[in-house]
Amino acid sequence: MTSRNVKIVLQLLTTFVILGISTLAFADDDTAVKVANASKGGYVAIAAGLGLGIAALGGALGQGRAAATALDGIARNPGAADKLFVPMILGLAFIESLVIYSLIFVFLVMGKI
Repeated sequence: MTSRNVKIVLQLLTTFVILGISTLAFADDDTAVKVANASKGGYVAIAAGLGLGIAALGGALGQGRAAATALDGIARNPGAADKLFVPMILGLAFIESLVIYSLIFVFLVMGKI
C-alpha cells in the first residue's frame, strides 16, 4: 500500500472509532451501562475463542516438530527407535495436556458470561 492509501485507511478507522465512542457518550446512563455490560460478554467470548485457537495452533506445531525430530532421529539411527519412542510419546502427551488445559479454561470463562 502506498502512504496515501495508509493515511486514508487510518483516517477512516479513526472516524469509525470516534463515532462508536460518541454513541456511548450521548446515551442515557442506564443504557450505557447495559451496553457496556452486554459487550463485555462478547469480548470475553471472542478472547476465549482466539485463545483456544492459538493454543491449538501452538500445540499442533509443537507436536509436529516433536514427531518430525523423533522420526529424523530414528531414520538416522534405527537402533535408537526404542530409546526415542517413549520420550516422544510423553512429550506429545504433555503438549496435548496444555491444549486441554486451555480448553478447560475456555469452558470456565464461558460459564462466567
